Amino acid sequence: MADIAFIFAGFFVGFVVGLTGVGGGSLMTPILIFVFGVKPYMAVGTDLLFAAFTKMGGSVKMARSGLVPWRVVLHLSAGSIPAALVTLWVLKNVGPADAAIQRLMTSTLGVALLFTAATTLYKAVRGKAAPIRIAAGQEALASTPRHWILPLLFGALIGTLVSLTSVGAGAIGVTALMLLYPMLPLPRIVAADIAYAVPLTLVAGVGHASLGSVNWSMLGLLLAGSLPGIWLGAHFMIRVPDRAIRALLSLLLAYAGTKLIAI
Repeated sequence: MADIAFIFAGFFVGFVVGLTGVGGGSLMTPILIFVFGVKPYMAVGTDLLFAAFTKMGGSVKMARSGLVPWRVVLHLSAGSIPAALVTLWVLKNVGPADAAIQRLMTSTLGVALLFTAATTLYKAVRGKAAPIRIAAGQEALASTPRHWILPLLFGALIGTLVSLTSVGAGAIGVTALMLLYPMLPLPRIVAADIAYAVPLTLVAGVGHASLGSVNWSMLGLLLAGSLPGIWLGAHFMIRVPDRAIRALLSLLLAYAGTKLIAI
């Protein structure tokens, strides 16, 4: 029964991701902690590799469609990957199962979920459609941030946050990138957010695996459910009222975030 429950959890998260585009880490890590009683460090490590494999397919598809602004991805990765490695080094020296680290993980995860809930609700209320293509000759300009150091700092913040909690890209990333790259169309911002999250979650996930913070059998069951779930969610995406789902999802994330902070 436990195996079926993990597969169903993977399917549920995959379906929601396919339906709304909200990052799976915002849902999977709280589910593993609250529903299955998984230790925070094990939930984070397993979810990082879950996110890496799940987003890899979406990244390849968007790259083939020409939506990924690789210059933006490079800027973000230059900040996020080193920050993730530094965070992993700290975890290795302190120990991921240390009580203080466990408390830091749950508190930081709670705050990250509250931010995700706020940005998800904002997108549900104020979200608008955006053009996909950039005018000829405007690609370089649209991929230029307000200031060159901002993507590095933001990438470093997300790299640290993701390595500690597995949450950080998704709704938070998209909202921040809209401010950093105001001329970049929303679909390309989403594509950049997914593309740079793949190497980040893979590096962080492999790092956690080296610390013994990944449950491989649980990971396999979650992926077995998430892959068909994502396909089904994407299939129904245009048939379900997006704003209503995002509003409900923001309430669930806010509840999970508040509960984690109160632990």
